[in-house]
Parts: sequence; C-alpha cells; structure tokens
Amino acid sequence: MAEAAETAAGRPARSVRYRLLAIALLPMLVILPLLLAVTIYRWDTKFNAALISKVNGDLTIAHQYLARILENTGEHIVALGASVRFRDVAAEGQPALDRLLGESRERLDLDFLYMITPDGQLVASGTPNMAAQLRSDWPILAAAIAGRSSTAIDIFAPEELRRLSPALAERARLPLVETTNAVPTKRTEENRGMVVQSASPVTLADGRAAILVGGMVLNQNLLFIDTINDLVYREASLPEGSQGTATLFLDDVRISTNVRLFEGRRALGTRVSAAVRSAVLDHGRTWLDSAFVVNDWYISAYEPIVDSFGERVGMLYVGFLQAPFTAAKYQTIVTIALAFLAIAAASVPIFLHWARGIFEPLERVNLTIARVESGDLGARTGPVGSRDEIGRVAIHLDHLLDQLEQRDQALRRWNEELNARVDERTRELQLANRRLEATTKQLIMSEKLAAIGEITAGVAHEINNPIAVMQGNLEVIQSVVGDRAALAKTEFRLLDEQIHRISQIVTKLLQFARPEEFAGAVERHVPGAVIADCLPLVQHLLAKASIEVKIEDRATRPVLMNRTELQQVIVNLIVNAIHAMPDGGTLSLRTRDQDRGARHGVQVVVQDTGIGMSEEVAAKVFDPFFTTKRQEGTGLGLSISQTLVTRQDGTISVDSSPGKGSAFTIWLPEAA
Repeated sequence: MAEAAETAAGRPARSVRYRLLAIALLPMLVILPLLLAVTIYRWDTKFNAALISKVNGDLTIAHQYLARILENTGEHIVALGASVRFRDVAAEGQPALDRLLGESRERLDLDFLYMITPDGQLVASGTPNMAAQLRSDWPILAAAIAGRSSTAIDIFAPEELRRLSPALAERARLPLVETTNAVPTKRTEENRGMVVQSASPVTLADGRAAILVGGMVLNQNLLFIDTINDLVYREASLPEGSQGTATLFLDDVRISTNVRLFEGRRALGTRVSAAVRSAVLDHGRTWLDSAFVVNDWYISAYEPIVDSFGERVGMLYVGFLQAPFTAAKYQTIVTIALAFLAIAAASVPIFLHWARGIFEPLERVNLTIARVESGDLGARTGPVGSRDEIGRVAIHLDHLLDQLEQRDQALRRWNEELNARVDERTRELQLANRRLEATTKQLIMSEKLAAIGEITAGVAHEINNPIAVMQGNLEVIQSVVGDRAALAKTEFRLLDEQIHRISQIVTKLLQFARPEEFAGAVERHVPGAVIADCLPLVQHLLAKASIEVKIEDRATRPVLMNRTELQQVIVNLIVNAIHAMPDGGTLSLRTRDQDRGARHGVQVVVQDTGIGMSEEVAAKVFDPFFTTKRQEGTGLGLSISQTLVTRQDGTISVDSSPGKGSAFTIWLPEAA
C-alpha cells in the first residue's frame, strides 16, 4: 500500500516539478530565444534590403553616366555640323573635309566620324579605308534625314564594323569563355559590336543634304567601364575585403568589364547566369538581388540596354562582393548568440534555486493527498518551513484533513441509518406496487366496458336517423292524404328503403371494426345522381332549419363504389352540415372532374356556412368516438365515412375556420 501511494504520489510530484521548472526556464530558454530569432530575422531582412538599396543607387549612377555618354556624343556631333569651320571646310572640298573629320574624331575620342548622303554614299570620313557604301537604314539616320539629330546604341554585325574600320571589327571580336550557370551555347566567339552612334543633318557646299555620323565602339572600351566603376565605387565606399565591379554586356556576353577571371585578366568573353538572362533580357526586368558573377557571389544590379529598334540587346551591371557582408552578418549573429548563452548560464541556476523552494513543499503536500486517497485518513503534511502561501496551504490542508476524518465517521453512522430506512421503504413500495397492479386490471376492464357502451350508443344513434325519416313521412301521409293511401305511394317506398337501411347501419358498424371482411358489392355511379337520391332523405331536416341548398353538378365521370355506402357518406356529411347551421344558412353540394397526378377522378364537396371548427378540432374529426355533439353523437359517423371512402382508394378531407363554415371534400378515382 505504501509503495502504491509513493508511486501515485510520484507522478503528480514529477509533473509539478517539471511544470515549475518550465515556468522558471521558459522565459530564458524559449521566449527570449524566439524574440532574439525574430529580431535577428528582421535585422537580416533590413540588412539585405539596405544592400539592395545601395546596389540600386549604384546602378542609377552607372545608368546616368551611360546616358551622359550618349548625350555628349550627340551634342558634339550637332555642334560640329553646325559650326562655321565645318561650313567653310565643306566648301574647300573632300580632302579638307576628311582632315577636319579626322581631327575632330581624335579630339572627341570617337572611333569613327563620317558624312554620307541619305542613300548611304560616303562623302567624307575621318578614318582611312572606310567603305564607299555604308548601311543607311538605322533609325537615327532616318531621323536625321527628317531633320532631327538623334543618338542611340546599336549592334553592328562584323561586316558592318569592317566597312567602318577593320581595326574596329578586330577589337569587337572576343572568344567566349565557358561560364558556370550560363545558358548553354554552341557559339565560340562574340564578333558583333555594341556601338554608340549619333547622326545630325548637314548641308554640303553644293546645297545637297547629307548626314554627319559619329560614334564609339563599347567592346573592350576599358576606359568607359573603369570610369563607371570609379564613379560608383569610390575609395572607402565599401568595407574592407569587398570589391565593386561594373560590366557592359552584349546580349549575355561581357564585352567590357573590370570583373577578374583570375589575377591580371579581366573576365571578357564570360557570360551571365541563366537566371539573370531570363529576368533581364527575356522579360525586361531590372535585377536587384544576389547573383553568381563569374566565380563568386555579388550583390548585383542589372538593367536591360535597348537599341534604336526598341530591342533588348544587352545589359548594364554594377555590383559588389557579398562575402564580406555575409561574414560581418554571421559574426554579429554569433556574438549575439554567445552573449545570450553567457547570460543564460549565469541566470538559469538562480531560477532553478527559486523553483526548488516552491516545488519541494508542493511535493510533500501532494504526497499527503496521495496517502489520503489510498485510505490513510491520518496522513498529515506537517510543518514545511515556508512562511508564504504554500506554507499556509499546507497548514490549511492538515486542518481540512482533520475535518474530513470527523465527517467520514459521521457519514458512516448516517449510512447505516439510511440503509435501514431504505429497507423499510422498499417493503412499503412492494406492497403499493401490488395494489397498483390490481387497480390497473380494474381500469382496463372499465375501459373495455366504456368502449362497448360508446359503440352501442353509436349504433342507436345511427338507427335513430332512419326512424326519424319514417316517422316524418308517416306524419306527411297522415296530414296530407288521410285514408287515401294511393296518394302516399312514394312515402311507403321510402319507408321500405329506410327499414332496409337499419340493417345496413348495423352492418357498417361491423365494417368499421373489420372492413376487410365486410366489403359490399361495388357499382358504377355518377355522384350527381346519388346526391339527388340523398336529398329526399334529409328534406324534412332542411326544412326545419331554413337551409338553402345549392347544387352544382359538373362531374361527368362515373365512380366505382357501393351505392348505399356512398349514399351513407353523403347523408352523414349533409346531416353534420345541418347541425352546424342551427340558425339556417346555405348548403352547397358540388361535383366536378378532377385529376390527381396521372389518375383521373371525381371530386364531391359538401360545404356549409355554419359555425366552423378550429384547427385542433378539425385535426380530430375523423378519429373514432370523437364528437362535438356531446349527448347527441357517438363520434363514429365521420370515422365510418373515412373507412368507406379509403377502402375505394379515395380520400376525404376537411377545410374549416371558426365562424366561416366547413367544407368536406371527397375524391374518388374514376371507374375503369
């Protein structure tokens, strides 16, 4: 027993211990690390966003420099074409014009400078050995022909470069270097040229229109790319160990860059990664993210370069090494983690000491409760050496256990007394139960006798109606014809029919109890004819009550039913309608053909303008022995009528409202 108590006590004690330890350590070992993790995550996000923002600013500077190159080239060409010296030299002839264009090309740091007619014929050139016929379908030339100066970047095929200068074609040629993550290609070299060219309209000495064209080839133009790099990444603009780079791409090939393939060699001819190519060249988006550049990861910015035809033909790139920033970020995270671990190592023992001062007294209290649960009501906690709430709980628990022991003894005494009283009450209940059974048998017999009396009264009620009719007819005979019996031939016939009906009434009572054993012979009838036969039977009742009868016979279909049974149903409904109109009224008898679904049939409506019925009464009128006539009725009339109609696969229903009368509707299927 003691071992079981210790085991039972051990589980809750360990649970309390663990929960208190969790409460003590949760803030330091769970909540604080989560907060640190969220903080570091948000700081890392902001840090990365700051790097992206910087590289985006760097790209803006590079873009502005490239735009300035295009703007300056256009301004120089326009200024040269509009100068007085150009107009004077043009009048001296081609040799003087060639010398002027050559001097201007060198002064303006252009790779070519020439003048052509609108159809591409060379007029003068600042470069020796230029072809006599040059391409003239560039959009900037078309703009110049229209009288507008224009500058753009265009891609020259190798043959077009040779027409300008064989040296330019050779400078543009770069062997492709296999590059990790680039899109696979079968090409081995890039021999096209990315050219900044500007065109301005001029007029020759003889009045002919001409176009002054000048520009530079950006392939391997290291001065151009190094200037961008110096502008964007000035000294001390990046942390120690990082390095800024800039690159100009023709399609996805580096044609001018300061990215190093290895020490001393630039990465000319290497290609951009497939992901960057897809985003920038294929979809026209600006790339602002980390990217693998040749052999290392860089925080990179790429934007597409569009030629004069509106096509994306290359990219402008700036970026800086990601590794120094990543190292600094990890160093910061490690420092924070080590500081947290040091703080946790110093504070956790203090929290554990405080927790131990709580769960040790609680374990003693819990052990006492377990011993009491095992049946040792004399177990007590005793002093716990704690002056706080836990110490007061231990004292209060011992006091409650003292009271519990006293109450237990009292309950045992009360239990013995209660058992004695229960035994006595049980004997009394058994005697009362035997008396209840005898009384129940007497009630069942009384109910049977009452049912027999109600059925007998119903038979008598149904017999009274024919007798009343016969008596009425005899009164008519006596008061009208006296001894002349020949004049009362019809009345005598009715007497015979009503006597026969007395027999039928008794039969119908039996049919109500066992309708399947007393089904009569069925015949084909038109409901209107049956209604006509019923009216003489109740004529004296109608006359006494001052009731007006309205007949609306529209039915043309015959029904299949015993004529006497149908007559009994209609007479019963008419008599009930007469009783519902003690102060007179209107009795409506209507027949019409009516279909229910796919079945053809006839509808008979018996409607009065009497006192009507409530919904509760209307729901019970077809129940056996239910009546509202008190001493005059037995409640079998409508129930028997429903049985007779239902047996012919028909229906009978009632629609009534208090003060508005009632309408009983009979529906019978058409005779086949």
